Amino acid sequence: MLGSVISIIFLCVVAIAPFLKAEYVETCSGIVPMRYRNDRISITDFGGVGDGRTMNTKAFREAIFRIQHLRRRGGTLLYVPPGEFLTESFNLTSHMTLYLARGAVIKATQDTQHWPLIDPLPSYGRGRERAGGRYMSFIHGDGLRDVVITGENGTIDGQGGVWWNMWRDGSLQFTRPNLVEFMHSRSIIISNVIFKNSPFWNIHPVYCSNVVIRYLTILAPADSPNTDGIDPDSSSSVCIEDSYISTGDDLVSVKSGWDEYGIAYGRPSKDITIRRVTGSSPFAGIAIGSETSGGIENILAEHVTLYNMGIGINIKTNIGRGGFIRNITVSDVYMENVQKGIKIAGDVGDHPDDKFNPNALPVVKDIAIKNVWGERVQQPGSIHGLTNSPFTGICLSNINLLTGTGQKSTPWQCRDVSGGAVKVSPWPCSELTTTHQTGACSIPF
Repeated sequence: MLGSVISIIFLCVVAIAPFLKAEYVETCSGIVPMRYRNDRISITDFGGVGDGRTMNTKAFREAIFRIQHLRRRGGTLLYVPPGEFLTESFNLTSHMTLYLARGAVIKATQDTQHWPLIDPLPSYGRGRERAGGRYMSFIHGDGLRDVVITGENGTIDGQGGVWWNMWRDGSLQFTRPNLVEFMHSRSIIISNVIFKNSPFWNIHPVYCSNVVIRYLTILAPADSPNTDGIDPDSSSSVCIEDSYISTGDDLVSVKSGWDEYGIAYGRPSKDITIRRVTGSSPFAGIAIGSETSGGIENILAEHVTLYNMGIGINIKTNIGRGGFIRNITVSDVYMENVQKGIKIAGDVGDHPDDKFNPNALPVVKDIAIKNVWGERVQQPGSIHGLTNSPFTGICLSNINLLTGTGQKSTPWQCRDVSGGAVKVSPWPCSELTTTHQTGACSIPF
């Protein structure tokens, strides 16, 4: 219910956008213009039944086969009317819109025995959780162009509880499926949909470009394992905005491959904008990593509101990762009831196998975090670089992280880092030199 309310609020903001000053309504809609399809079909035309019990896999696959092979000029819209449409996983095709009406639910089957397996991602070398392949995402696309998932705040429900229990009791054989994954694709829009109870990560664009993700509500219980909200991975020109996310893991996490496999694949995540995201999680609000081996650069996250978080802003990598994290700006963040405000660390995350190179050290530089206000923050922050690869150009400015009433302020913890600090309370570590208008904090981002 809360997620639906938040989505409506975001839609209202968009409706009044023309009357607001430009600086408050910046959007990324120009990256991928919304496509309106004249050719339209309904899932019911192919025998779809929204009673919550009938299996609709054949209907979805036949409808998408029709779109793929008729190739109508301008593409085709597949309409899902109100009702609960139970189905196995299915693939999308290029030049299509999957449209969920208000009250429409596409619900994943809980029969995990017949869930299809696919190869591991080459930048990971194996499944993220288990060696070998991985289960295909519930809604999947590979090598696609011009695809839209949208509607009137209909729901895509992964029914992830059965998968979470398999993870907890150790019976999971392969890496759990994402809720939605696009691979090797471009010109993708995901908007105005509710995502809930993903088996694993919710939305995962990997090896993609020109992706817009906006006006979403993403929900999963706080104790659901690894249910990241949105994870752009080795992707470029991605915009994430105007969304509410409450899950069991990072709300938004930028990734680019895992150790020697990510280094060899060599595809960075770059030119990514995250703005006007609100949410809560026992893990991080805005995260980068820890899978960063292909490199991550030119990231802007702004106007973010976080409640009941483990960590507000978290940049994380590890030895063996290689790659780089550079030109990162996080600004205008409000956080409340957070265990740690800011964490930048070089000793986080596991390894796919024992073949990683311990001398492949990440380069972390030119990180600006500014205009942050926190209430009831237990520990303001820590920055732990690597002895043989110190983090440089770390700039903190105009940051206030307040403890709760009666709580004693805990000091920052730092090592192997250099940079600057301006107007930071509580005052950060001595490694960040006091600056005013010059020095480390005037790095051009």
